[in-house]
Formats: sequence, C-alpha cells, structure tokens
Amino acid sequence: MSYTVLNTQLRWLDFAARNLLRNRRRSLVTLSIAALGTAAILVAAGFARYTYTGLAEASARSTGHLVLGMPQSFEGDEAQPLEHGLQNWQALREALLAEPEVRHVLPRVQFGGLISNGEKSALMMGVGISPDAEFAIKGPFLTQKSGQLLNDGERGRVLLGEGLARSLRATPGSGLTLMASTAHGALNAIDVRVAGVVSTGVPDLDQRLVCTDIATAQTLLDSDKVSSMGLFLERMSQTPALRERLQARWPALALKDWEQLAPFYGAVRQLYNRIFGALGSILALIVVCVLANAMAMSVIERTREIGTLRALGTRPGQLIASFATEGLLLGSLGSLLGALTALALSVVLMLVDLQMPPPPGRSQGYPLQLELSADMVLAVIALIALLALLCSAWVAARSVRQPIPQALAHV
Repeated sequence: MSYTVLNTQLRWLDFAARNLLRNRRRSLVTLSIAALGTAAILVAAGFARYTYTGLAEASARSTGHLVLGMPQSFEGDEAQPLEHGLQNWQALREALLAEPEVRHVLPRVQFGGLISNGEKSALMMGVGISPDAEFAIKGPFLTQKSGQLLNDGERGRVLLGEGLARSLRATPGSGLTLMASTAHGALNAIDVRVAGVVSTGVPDLDQRLVCTDIATAQTLLDSDKVSSMGLFLERMSQTPALRERLQARWPALALKDWEQLAPFYGAVRQLYNRIFGALGSILALIVVCVLANAMAMSVIERTREIGTLRALGTRPGQLIASFATEGLLLGSLGSLLGALTALALSVVLMLVDLQMPPPPGRSQGYPLQLELSADMVLAVIALIALLALLCSAWVAARSVRQPIPQALAHV
C-alpha cells in the first residue's frame, strides 16, 4: 500500500514538473524572482546579523562582558573622585580570576580634570589601565597614530587622543601636566610624558581622551582604589549565568553586563529590526505577487485541460494539489538558488575588503560582510517555498471549481 501511495505521489510530482516546462520563459522569470527575493532577504538579514555581532563584540571588548563596581558608582556622579571606588581590589581580582569562565579581569580608574602644555589647558577624560593586559585582551580597540603604546612598569606616561594631541600641539616625547581633584578634595598635579597618539574612531572622545597606567592615575587622585573592574569571559553566552552566581557571592557589589552599558547597541538593533523587517516583508510580498500572477496565467491557459481532467474524474483537490506542487517546486528551486547566491556573495565579501562609510559620530568605517547561519538560510528557504505553495493553492482553488461545461467551452 505504501509503495502504491509513493508511486502515485511521484507521478503527480513528475506531472507538476512537466507542466512547469511547458512554458519555460514564465517559469524562468518566476524562478528568478523567487531567487532574487531570497537572496535579497538573506543579504539584508546577514548584514544586520553581522552588525549586531560586531557591535556586541565591540561593546563587550570595550567594557568587559561584566563590569563590577559599587552600586553607587552606576547610579550617579561622585562628589569626589573614587568616592565609590573598590577597596582591596587586588584580592577581589584574584578571587574573580579563580572562576573557570573568567579569562581576565581588568581594573580601571576613571578620572577627569585638566591637561596643560604650559601655554594651553584643555579638559580631559582620563582612564587608568593595566597596559599590557588591556591591549592583549581587548585587541586593536585603539588605532595607533604615532609613538608607542603604554607598557607595564612604566610610570608617568600617557596616550593622548588624536584631537587632544592636535589641540595641545603634543607629540610623542612632549611633557604635559595633569591636574585633578584628589579623593580627599584637594588639587593635585603631576608631570607626565606623551608615549603616543591614538584614535578611538570617535572624534568627540579623541578630543578629551587621556590614557595612563593605574599607578599614575592613583597617584594623581591620591587613592589606592579603582573605579571598576571589567570581567572578560571565555564565551559571551556565559555572561547571564556567571552574573547571577557572582551577584549571589558578593551581594554588596553591583554587576552590570555589557548590554546594560551599551545603549547604542540596543538602539541600533531596534532600528535595524524595523528597517530590515519592513524590507523583508516587501520582498516577500513581491515574491507572492509574482507567483500569484504566474500561477493565474498558467491556470487560465489550461482551463480547457482542467475541464477535461475534471470530466475524466479528477477531483478538484487533486488539481489543487498539482498546482500547489508546481508552486512548491518553483519556490523551492528559486529559494535554493537565491540562498546559494547569498552564500557566494558572503564569501566574496570576505575575500574583498569593502569598507562601509563611517557611521554618525565616528571617523572610521567598518568592513562590509555578511553573517549567514544555517538556521537563517533554512528558515528563509522554507518561508519562500511555503509562500509559493500557499499562493499557488489559493489561485488554483479559485479556478478549478468552475462547472465542467464552462471550462470545456473556454477559449
């Protein structure tokens, strides 16, 4: 019995394929539209996914997958520098490094004040870091314009943002003075030397950025505290579980994940979801309209054939299934061809360095690439094939139920 059913289904499939070949031009056009629609949807979705991944990795690399600090440090401004800083942070850092998911812990000291070359002063946004670990863990998050990066063991050296260096006419080797309020409310100043000039890709930040080592920053602020510590994990997916476990272990401290500290990521994701969601809906609608038109033309041209088949005893459901199979074949083949086109394009973009223009507020572009996953490709192929099947069945259902004499008399 199963063999008979399978044989019958294969005959209907062969019948549908032969019908598609009766008008090759129309079938080819319909196939091309389905392929272009599939490729366009995958390219848009792949670009959005690549943007999400890039922004997520940049945000996590900038702050850490988790940032640990005092609760007050995340709630508002401090009256004095390091007022809500972490005390005994070295012991806490060793305890965090003992966690199996934690790859590295980077302490940071945030401070503000003035920087002067003796003739001109400018506002600065300073950060104290552990240089060797910072650059090794985070990778190329700064673009080195001139000079050298900071090294552990060197004191009294700073990196300047490109805009700030230009404003102060500072070059590697120049002597500058940092001035800031200490943790006790007094005014302090230290002399430093420029190690290098860097760029973050954000012009507004480059106008104020000063990087130095933690010891120099603590000397300026007259404190042994740090502002926060960034935790870098083996995998981003480990963030939620580790956050819950660490929060239970240190309830007096606050833990923020990278997404909470990256509002730009959330805003871009919402914007792209709306833009590419609307684009995908439009493309799907175009595919449906083209398929509906192609199947309607096919049904009209074969009205007498439909009447003859009905007169020979073919049931309307069988005819609807035949036309739906034709649509399924067109949608499946077209979507598969479109998926192959999108995959080929993604490979080409990996080999060819095409740069997107800088986004608003930044001075550096980013590579144009597509991130396609197996789930995404299969979902789009299934969606286009399903739309083709439903569209063909709907058109056929409206046509095959007309009276047999009227169908036979159709001209």
